[in-house]
Amino acid sequence: MTIENNSVVSVNYTLTEKESGTQVEQTSKEHPFVFIFGTGGLLEDFEANLKGKKAGDTFDFFVDHKKGYGMRSEEHIVMIPIEAFHGEDGVFDAENVKVDVTLPMMDNEGNRLYGTVKEINLEHVKMDFNHPLAGTDLHFVGEVLDVRPATADELAHGHVHGEHGHHH
Repeated sequence: MTIENNSVVSVNYTLTEKESGTQVEQTSKEHPFVFIFGTGGLLEDFEANLKGKKAGDTFDFFVDHKKGYGMRSEEHIVMIPIEAFHGEDGVFDAENVKVDVTLPMMDNEGNRLYGTVKEINLEHVKMDFNHPLAGTDLHFVGEVLDVRPATADELAHGHVHGEHGHHH
């Protein structure tokens, strides 16, 4: 079976930064990346480079940062008043709020965001809400391990069930 929309795909890959060669992520045959193809949850170029492949096929492709996680933007680096990081006791949460720690936050509309603490001073916490891979050209090298049709339940739930998938 070839990879097409509504296929469950298992891949083993290594992701590196194109320019530096620094490894960002690596899966294994024992712990592959398993997903439903064509549901819009992945980078468009990632899927485009896998479409039509079958189990046993290898891949080696690049995703430009503009089609990956976008450009880094200074607009996504914000100063948040220190009081936002005080506990119910009114004391700053020094145990969890540290430089280089990524924290879950909410915007004004209640959407979950993740920001990395860059700096802490007496009045503000400087946080970077850019995706960690923003501005980075990506290099994927790997192999397609398995391709099968998604079940009706998987399509209805929007995720893979069973081995390496979601368990209810």
